[in-house]
Amino acid sequence: MPDRITVLKTDITRLTVDAIVNAANSSLLGGGGVDGAIHRAAGPELLAECRLLHGCKTGHAKITKGYRLPARHVIHTVGPVWNGGSQGEPDLLASCYRSCFALVREHNLRTLAFPAISCGIYGYPIPEATEIAVRETLYALKANPAIEQVTFACFSDDVFDAYHSQLAKYPVTENGQA
Repeated sequence: MPDRITVLKTDITRLTVDAIVNAANSSLLGGGGVDGAIHRAAGPELLAECRLLHGCKTGHAKITKGYRLPARHVIHTVGPVWNGGSQGEPDLLASCYRSCFALVREHNLRTLAFPAISCGIYGYPIPEATEIAVRETLYALKANPAIEQVTFACFSDDVFDAYHSQLAKYPVTENGQA
């Protein structure tokens, strides 16, 4: 596994990183799953700031403060709903990661954690989603050496196992690079 990537079965709201990524809905006003958990843990100030953002399009990302979270920021991204893969879902999911990493660069963030974007109620198949997540993360790490650590925070064993399977495809070289 590349040395700047960690896979944990954990609650993303408890991670002390520069930013956690929220798998948000387009309103950015909270919802179920990880989105609801992040809003509850961050407190009402997060909702107040999100109201000022006027939503977010699928494949895009916006950043807020972390408020009561141990993370300093929350990067909200709207993943695609799975419709069989013929509606541009892979490109939209890849765009989520690219948009998040663009904000990481813009805000000089060094550590961040991702949930399995679109793998909950949006129904994206876990193996395909984790393949995109790992690929885009490796691209971002290569392009931005200032990123110290990316954590994939997994909510279940199948997601945890899928990330490990994807990362196993990228052997680490002597200098720690994939």
